[in-house]
Amino acid sequence: MKILVYGSLNIDQIFSVDHIVQPGETTSSYSLEKSAGGKGANQAAALAKAGMEVYLAGKIGEDGRFLLDLLNSYGVNTSKVAVYSGATGQAIIQLDRNKQNSILLYAGGNGEIREDEIGSVLEPFGKGDVILLQNEIPYVGAIMKKAKQREMKIFFNPSPYDEKISKLPLDLVDLFFVNEIEAAALASALAAANAEESGKAAEVFPDGNGVSLSVILDRIIQKFPGAEIILTAGRNGAYYGFGTTREKGDIIELPVADTTGAGDTFTGYYIAAREMYAVPEALALACKAASIAVSRKGAMGSIPFRSEVF
Repeated sequence: MKILVYGSLNIDQIFSVDHIVQPGETTSSYSLEKSAGGKGANQAAALAKAGMEVYLAGKIGEDGRFLLDLLNSYGVNTSKVAVYSGATGQAIIQLDRNKQNSILLYAGGNGEIREDEIGSVLEPFGKGDVILLQNEIPYVGAIMKKAKQREMKIFFNPSPYDEKISKLPLDLVDLFFVNEIEAAALASALAAANAEESGKAAEVFPDGNGVSLSVILDRIIQKFPGAEIILTAGRNGAYYGFGTTREKGDIIELPVADTTGAGDTFTGYYIAAREMYAVPEALALACKAASIAVSRKGAMGSIPFRSEVF
């Protein structure tokens, strides 16, 4: 099985601040770090570090060539990453004293992906291969349709969540990775669509925890009965749902240095772990990998290697 991650590559600039800056406020940063990022690149790195055969497709500028060198060093095949004349995607990350982050994205090359490029990117892949997508590049819907035509399995992380998500052919997805906020937004969008059809009032789903997460998970499963759902919940671990099956994985308590990239680490390691283990063990291992990642600074660099997790 080959895995293709079709997604974003970013140059991350991480500003360490006392608190996340508020509207109209100016504040000072006490450190600045430059690192590799982008959800596509991070998830590809996590898969490669976990020992999987992984390919990354995307687009960068000349300023981003160091990203390719780094990804190659982890074992990611970057032959499907195009270099164009503009700038690489950028992420401005504020990291506060509580290790929470706020992220501002500039699309750069990620926004320059063209629909007519999709066919050639997918050409080497076929039945039984996996495509892993996020929401940081255009034409995600077209990629899904073309991948399904090639009988690929579609894994989707609808992050960052926006109104375009509900317009995608989500019925083609085989496995969803959502966090609490994304899951609540998706469930609310589904409820609104159902209400419009039925004329009844729509359910509202808070992005809380505990019982509400179970309800949210159930609603998504009801809408997509053919898809597996992974719902990550930070310190509360991760939940799995498919049909009537429910499982939960727990984190390992470690000092938190930086939460950036934790979800991407979880995604890569869960996919890798499922090649060898049943769902409960895969959830536990993915939670372990994410716990290790948040104990370190940075995004891609914080992702642990296979020997640290398995």
